[in-house]
Amino acid sequence: MTISPRMSDGAGTRHLSPASPRRHALAAWALLCAILPALVLALPSTARAQQAGSNTGYSQEELVNAGNEFFGQISAGLASVIERAVSNYGQPNGYILGQEATGAIFGGLRYGEGTLFTRNAGNLKVYWQGPTFGFDLGADGARTMMLVYNLPAVNSIYQRFGGVDGSAYLVGGFGMTVLRSGGITLVPVRSGIGGRLGINVGYLKFTPQPTWNPF
Repeated sequence: MTISPRMSDGAGTRHLSPASPRRHALAAWALLCAILPALVLALPSTARAQQAGSNTGYSQEELVNAGNEFFGQISAGLASVIERAVSNYGQPNGYILGQEATGAIFGGLRYGEGTLFTRNAGNLKVYWQGPTFGFDLGADGARTMMLVYNLPAVNSIYQRFGGVDGSAYLVGGFGMTVLRSGGITLVPVRSGIGGRLGINVGYLKFTPQPTWNPF
């Protein structure tokens, strides 16, 4: 059975005009033409907002400013070390500010504590421990800034990072070293180095609670 295109309004039968579907289509097309330019204009700003929201790295300027405030001085040495790190490894997506104490003649221990800062995942208290192997002179208690690269989640910091743990780059009282674990790279930037020279092959172990066990 074929249903004819007609409606009943209670007072009789009313047939739909064949032109009604055409009018509806024209009205829909006119509405689309009216809102399409606004949608097109909104796309670039939306894309820029998404791009800005996905930028979780810290610029060289931000790191230098944070470091100067933390170390309590405006230092060309600090700026030079951070510039070298950013040039070699890019923008970190986190950084740690803290303090550590070490002491060694031919081998020793390193203990530290600080806060991991991230742009979009909050801040996290961290502790680190580790042995150092190699030739060092004296002992120091140094403020430390660590640049953290490719950190997928804040809890991923709680592991062991190995590599060359020493003064790989020294300038103006600041030193830079490099530690790695998997795809995560740490670049500790230290002050108060004093007489601590040489390359120390060791590791740092990060934990959520302080511990005296460096292993």
